[in-house]
Parts: sequence; C-alpha cells; structure tokens
Amino acid sequence: MYEYTTFLLFWGKILQKFLKKSGLLLFFSCLTYAILCHPETALSYALAGLNAWFWKMIPTLFPFMVLSGMMLLLQLSDQFAGFFRPLLHPVFRVSSPCLYNIVIGFLCGFPMGSKITGELYRMGQITRQEAGFLLAFSNNIGPVFFTGFVLAYLPISVPLWVYLTGMYGIPLCYGLALRYLYYGRRISCANRIQQTQTPLSFAAALDASISSGIRSITKLGGYMIFFNLLNILPRLCFDHLPPAFCTLQAPVYLLMEITGGIVMTGTGHPLLILVMLQFGGCSCIAQTYAMIGDTDLSMFSYVIHKILQSILAFGYYSVMLRLY
Repeated sequence: MYEYTTFLLFWGKILQKFLKKSGLLLFFSCLTYAILCHPETALSYALAGLNAWFWKMIPTLFPFMVLSGMMLLLQLSDQFAGFFRPLLHPVFRVSSPCLYNIVIGFLCGFPMGSKITGELYRMGQITRQEAGFLLAFSNNIGPVFFTGFVLAYLPISVPLWVYLTGMYGIPLCYGLALRYLYYGRRISCANRIQQTQTPLSFAAALDASISSGIRSITKLGGYMIFFNLLNILPRLCFDHLPPAFCTLQAPVYLLMEITGGIVMTGTGHPLLILVMLQFGGCSCIAQTYAMIGDTDLSMFSYVIHKILQSILAFGYYSVMLRLY
C-alpha cells in the first residue's frame, strides 16, 4: 500500500509539472502569435499601459515612495505616526510601525501598503503576524488616484462620500474585524525593542530613497505594460465569439489591469469598476508580489482577503448605487 501511494505521488508530481509547463508554453506561444500577427493592436495595448504608468502612476506614487523611504531611513516614521496615534491607536491597538503602515497605505495608495509592510518586516520592526495583518487591508487604491482618475468614470449623481466610504471604510472595518476577531493577542500594541542603526544623513537618505523608488516604480511600469498587453488575447477571442459574449469584455479587461481596464470599460459599468478596484486585478497582485516576494509572507492569504473585501464592496455598492 505504501509503495502504491508513493508511486501515485511520484507520477502525480511529474504530471503536474508537465501540465504546468505545457500550459505556460501554450500561453506564451499564443501571446507571441497574437503580437506578431496583430502588431498594431499589441502596440496600442502596450502603449496604453505605458501612458497610464507615465501619466498617472509616476506623478501620484513616486513622490510618496521617496518621502516614505526617507522617513524610514531617517528614523522619523514613529514620529510621523505619532500625529495619527490619538485617533488610530485606541481603535487598532497596534505599535507605532503598524500605525505608520496603516497611514501610508491608505493615504499614499497601492502598492505602498505592501511596500512599507515588506520594508518594516525586513527591518524587524514588525512581526510576521503583524505583517500579514497589515497586508490584508492596508494595500488599497490611493485617494489621489481615485479622485483624480477613477471618479471621472463614475456617475456624478452619487455623492463623493458614498464612493469613499465603500472604498476605504470597508478595508478599515475589515481590518478592525481581523484585529479583534482573528489576531487578538498575537498582535501587541507595544513597539519591539531592537538595535537600530545610526540614521543616515539627509543627502544619503534622499539618494537611497530615490534609487529605491526608481527600482520600484520601474517594476510597476513593467507589470502595467505587460498586463495591458495581455488584453490582446481576450480581444482577439471576443472578435470571433457571438455578440452575447461581449458582456464579458469589461470584467476580463478590469481583471487583467485595473487602470487600462477602466479606460477600455468606460462609464457603462460603475459597479463592476468599484468592485474590481477593491480587488485590484491580476496586475496589482503581481505588483504586490514584487514588493514582498523576497519575504515569507503569504500571497495566497492576501488574495483571499482581497476577494472577501470585494464581496463586501459588491454588497455595499449594489445598495448605494440603487439609492442614488
């Protein structure tokens, strides 16, 4: 019986590797064929990702990357979090580095929540439990990006507070539920005692922060261009499908890359846009992995948390959009 089980496990792993390699080979072969046979369409999708990155992502995100990096290197993050401590600490009961992560994650927007989580975890300022807790709810679409870009694709008859309550109130409430119903005493409200390095000079911190920010923002640009380019596959498929399948275009585009997907979807699917903003899409998941991929934090848990928050967003916005 033991030998039979071992035999099945061995050949099961061989079959799994074969199917994985075959699937990836088929996928990349189809993508290469689509690019070569439809170069103009491929160029337009890649250009859409490049434009979204250059005109939207860099101006709204890169300054926050530099400023946040400088605060960490100059060891000013705890003092910065202190401004929000009277409001947030009685609610979340977490340490100053965790408060800093929450503030930056919500104010600066995706993927700063995951970037700061990864940096604090690598520096030893937060534990693995705290990092998993923060990653679950503090990596969201930024308010500057939402009000400056997304809002133009949503109905103007709906008050702004309805959108903001769902976009940021749901993750906050979700985080509170996790804090007290799941993590409980596994998360301490006290700062960890650790040996800290001498803070860098202002010039050295600025140089290091800009270098780190350039690496991170360049990675994000690559992901945005690549996942926008992937839209060529569903586009070519939909061109050969009956018109009844055209309704699937919007969710597929939004699932691939949220920024380019919103542009291609337009103003006709506000509920779908709001729900997918809560999830982030495949590109955002890949970008999050780029921020924490060298740690032992679980991407599977992150995706599950995002799915649950998307379900909550669907319920909330379904009701509120009907009321207005």
